[in-house]
Order: sequence, then structure tokens, then C-alpha cells
Amino acid sequence: MDTAFDTQNLKKALRQQQNEINDHTIYKVLATYQDDENNKKIFEKIAREEKAHYDFWVKITNKEIKAQRFVVLWFIVLVKVFGTSFALKSLEKREAGAEEFYKELFEIYPESKKIYKQETEHEFELIDMLNDKKLLYAGAIVLGMNDALVELTGTLSGIALAFDKSLVVGLTGLIMGIAASLSMAGSAYLEAKENPSEDINPLIYSLYTGVSYILTTAILVVPFFIFDSMIESLIMMFIGAFIAILSYNFYISVAKDLSFTKRVLQMSAITFGVAIISFMIGYLVKYYFGLEI
Repeated sequence: MDTAFDTQNLKKALRQQQNEINDHTIYKVLATYQDDENNKKIFEKIAREEKAHYDFWVKITNKEIKAQRFVVLWFIVLVKVFGTSFALKSLEKREAGAEEFYKELFEIYPESKKIYKQETEHEFELIDMLNDKKLLYAGAIVLGMNDALVELTGTLSGIALAFDKSLVVGLTGLIMGIAASLSMAGSAYLEAKENPSEDINPLIYSLYTGVSYILTTAILVVPFFIFDSMIESLIMMFIGAFIAILSYNFYISVAKDLSFTKRVLQMSAITFGVAIISFMIGYLVKYYFGLEI
């Protein structure tokens, strides 16, 4: 073993070795849960590669390391909740900092070139081949969430100035949100039935749409039940809307390798643009009709 490598880079090597055994264990465990044969084979292939990467580091550090149970459990939970694409791409992206370290080893350890290629290209390609059912329903989430954001921020902004009581605005928004979520769920069901797919269940598709709509509704109307001040309620509503936009687009940008900033700007422009126009309409209604409830 190179003495200079020991003293200067041993910590980096051990950290990377730990990541590789963690990843090997995660993929190995996930493979046992798979009913889809294609997914099972992909998980097993990546698990073998991660084990080979781990063995490479063992030769350098002369140390055996066990997988960290908490880390393994955390990523398995992420897979169950958010789907394979999001969780596993997050898992692989956390190794991005190791790329430069592998490059430093090219001359000393030629085998590191193969590992570098697998880490930066091959494993992402394999993950893209996975059948991620949760990602298939991302369209339903977009449908429900985006409609709720645009319609309710616009509606609540419009009636906020027409009405003087924030509780009235909150109740109005809640009733409208529940009704709209049922309508959206029904429309989504019919849409899925009209465009049949072996991978998409119309009932589940409609549930994703309706639930995402009602959850977004809850985020938007809660401030009107908490604050008496209409201005405070509106400010908190817009903050809640922006957090919802950030959260969803972070998920979809990681899962589908899309531009996070571009999507956030587009969604925010539509949502807040409609809200500002509705706010102005509400102001005109109150100014000309003197409506106060």
C-alpha cells in the first residue's frame, strides 16, 4: 500500500468504502422485495457492482466495514414512500463528490477507471430502466396539485379583499377545494379509462389526483383559520404555495433528471400570476360594490 495515500487519503477511502457497502446492502435488500423480474435483475446487477467497488477499497484500506443499518433503512423507506427513481437517484448523486477522488487513482489503480465509469454513467442508465410505478402516477399528482395551486390561490386572493373575515375566506376555499378535488378525481378516472395503459390503474390514478388536490387545498386554506389578519393569511398562503411548488419540483427534478429552477419558475409564474390578477379583481369588486362580509 502507498504510504502517501494512507496518510493523506485514508479517511476519503474509508468514507467511500462505507458508501459502497451501504449501497450494496440497499440494492441487495430491495432485490428481495421485487415482484417485477426486470427490476429484480437490475437491483441484483447493481448490488454486484457495488460489492466489487467495496472489494476494490478493501484492497487499499485493508479493512472490512459493515453496512450502516440506519442508512440502509432510510433509503428503503424512501423507495417505499417516494418510489425507486427518486430514492435511488438521490442515493447515487450523493456519491458525486467521489468522482474526483476516483480520477486521482487512475494511474495508481487502473481498476478505478472502470468503477468511475460505472458510478457516473452505467448505474444511472440501469436505474432509468426500472419500472417505477410511483413515477408513472406523477402526472396525476401534477394534475391535482397544479390545478389546486392555480385555482385556489386565485380564488382565495380574489375573495380575500371582497370579504373582511379570514375565516369566511378559509371556509369558502375549503368547501370549493373539497368539491373540486372530487370533480378532479372523477375527471382523472375517466381520462385514464379513455387512454388505457397496462401500467396505470384508473382508480389509483384518480386517487392520486384527488388526494394531491385536497392536500394542496389544506396547505392553502390553513392560514385563514389561524390568522385573523387577512394580510397575514394571504402571505402565509403564498409561502405555503411556494413551499409546495419547491417540494414537488425537487422530487420530480431528481426522479426524472429535469431542470429544477426552470420548472419552479414556470409553475410559480402561472400560480402567482393568476393570484395577482384575481387579487386585483377582488379589489375592484370591493371598491365599486363595497362588498363586506
